Amino acid sequence: MTVTPHRNQLSRETSPYLLQHAGNPVDWYPWCEEALGKARREDKPILLSIGYSACHWCHVMAHESFEDEKTAAVMNERFVNIKVDREERPDLDKIYQLAHQLLTRRPGGWPLTVFLNPHDQAPFFSGTYFPKESRYNLPGFVWLLELVSAHYREKKDALKESSQALVGALRSISSLSGSRAISDEIPMLARRELEADFDAEHGGFGGAPKFPHPTSLEFLLRHWQATKGSDSTARLMVVETLAKMAEGGIYDQLGGGFCRYSVDAQWEIPHFEKMLYDNGPLLGLYSLAWQAMQIPVFRRVAIEAAEWVMREMQSPEGGYYSSLDADSEGEEGKFYVWNRREVEALLTPEEYALTKLHYGLDETPNFEGHWHLHVALPLEKAALRLGIEASVAEERVQAARAKLLAAREKRVRPGRDEKILTAWNALMIKGMAIAGRVLEREDFIASAERAFELLHRSAWREGRLLAAYKDGQARFPAYLDDYAFLLDAGLELLQSRWSASALAWSSSLAEDLLARFEDEESGGFFFTAHDHEALIHRPKSTMDEAMPAGNAVAAYALSRLGHLLGEGRYLAVAERSLKAAMVVMQNHPGAHGAFLIALDEWLRPPQIVVLRGEAAAMAVWRKAAQAPYAPRRLCFAISSDETGLPGILAERKPAEGVVAYICEAARCLPAVHSAEEFGGILAGRDEGERY
Repeated sequence: MTVTPHRNQLSRETSPYLLQHAGNPVDWYPWCEEALGKARREDKPILLSIGYSACHWCHVMAHESFEDEKTAAVMNERFVNIKVDREERPDLDKIYQLAHQLLTRRPGGWPLTVFLNPHDQAPFFSGTYFPKESRYNLPGFVWLLELVSAHYREKKDALKESSQALVGALRSISSLSGSRAISDEIPMLARRELEADFDAEHGGFGGAPKFPHPTSLEFLLRHWQATKGSDSTARLMVVETLAKMAEGGIYDQLGGGFCRYSVDAQWEIPHFEKMLYDNGPLLGLYSLAWQAMQIPVFRRVAIEAAEWVMREMQSPEGGYYSSLDADSEGEEGKFYVWNRREVEALLTPEEYALTKLHYGLDETPNFEGHWHLHVALPLEKAALRLGIEASVAEERVQAARAKLLAAREKRVRPGRDEKILTAWNALMIKGMAIAGRVLEREDFIASAERAFELLHRSAWREGRLLAAYKDGQARFPAYLDDYAFLLDAGLELLQSRWSASALAWSSSLAEDLLARFEDEESGGFFFTAHDHEALIHRPKSTMDEAMPAGNAVAAYALSRLGHLLGEGRYLAVAERSLKAAMVVMQNHPGAHGAFLIALDEWLRPPQIVVLRGEAAAMAVWRKAAQAPYAPRRLCFAISSDETGLPGILAERKPAEGVVAYICEAARCLPAVHSAEEFGGILAGRDEGERY
């Protein structure tokens, strides 16, 4: 019997996800012209499988089907098989996730399994996870492969017509009109929509599975501040959600950081993967919520999350790794869960008595016969039940946490995806910069600067940004999110510590963003650059998904940079982007958290504070500008010896001592030379303008 050698092409890739499949008997290709050309020549449909390294069900499907010789033989005979890391190719993921929703009328997810016409790459059948044998009301994968292959052979003419209709539907969904005037009613419409969806018992929005939605919460926090605190319900939605998440199993009670989402409405049991793109925005949000409300748990969570990032997710070169797997030793959550005897053996009797109550170990197991830690009883109540002082309880629970964390560190760790993704790093740089400034942690700011500098050094090549970096290689032309998020992060970092080179690079990013992504005809930005590989669709989305909408962040960051430099082009582009989004925002206002924040700053332009002086002398002034929660205030402390500043910054001249320049929209105050006067001006501003 002749055995056909496998032609798996993934071993030359750098993606940990693709390398996980390099030993499969499937003849996998990465997305490339070689694979697409082969499909056209042989007239074989394409089996496109999209996933990522931390995905539990991706691992399950791989073990069941892609590692199985008989299944692989059917795949290799009847299809050209392409494996895609959705984190490296979000353009493909966006297109085919949306196509899947159109084809099935159901939400997508990962793994995404899509069958494409080889001649135009249009999908004609799709699903997510398929088991090897029929179960879960899902067909067996081999049976499905044979059915799809036969359908392609027998229905080619009909498939061509349906493909054209699908591509047309994709284009119509993503079209933005650019003709609607900017509406100041949308924030209140969104506010009411969010309240209607709010879970008053457990916090968050909607039911299970439950996601954090940090941009929606930040919008509500800004809205509460804009009403001078009179909108108590907006505050309640923020406080309850952040507090319940901090108490829940979605938050790692021992090591810090958040898991992707909760499978239940109570935030108790997470999907255990930890993603960088969740933790960056949540770090910034908890820091801002602490600044606004001084609720101690928010400060603690922000510090623990930032320390986790630096400890476990920052590379020696400075960049942040992408994710931690949900699985270890082939089991989801195994690294994180406990049995009661194990905990009791590690702690003193006094520590265990408190920990048992606080973390729910006195309740029934909550995850497959084990306990996943969550705050079942607040520490104050647990202390009261045991008849001990709150300070003693705090000491005991901290000692217990340290012992449990040390024991957990000896376990087999979940896999870590060590790609340095530009967009995801930008989200964490912003979160770290905010946390460092608000919590007065220089080490957080330094961490953000290291990551920013690595991207500048390694992902900026010949005036163009690249999307992914690993093993010394930067790859893939950057997408809208990479540019927009990094520009936003750069402006945040400049407020934490001024750097002329960081401003210069941020300005270059803004110019490249306009040149490569702007839709000059209709407003807004395409997700892919003008010279990107031609695909069946060119997305241009406005709704937040797992990450903030790139269109919204671009408008927000360009508006801020425009006000800082006095650059009218940036402001005009931001305005066109907002106008282009108005129709879809009007239809679904609550789903546009990032755009709501951008709209807020358009309706109520930011206040730009520029300080000039010696660093030590400016410290008091900076604290006066940054200590209160003032989300529309940007403060930049620039040393007196800094020269060659661009735009209207050149007019912000140094003087004896410290001088402050305060501008808002088109109005600037006279230069301020007194710290007392400066504080009085900031305190006397009317921060309470209503929508």
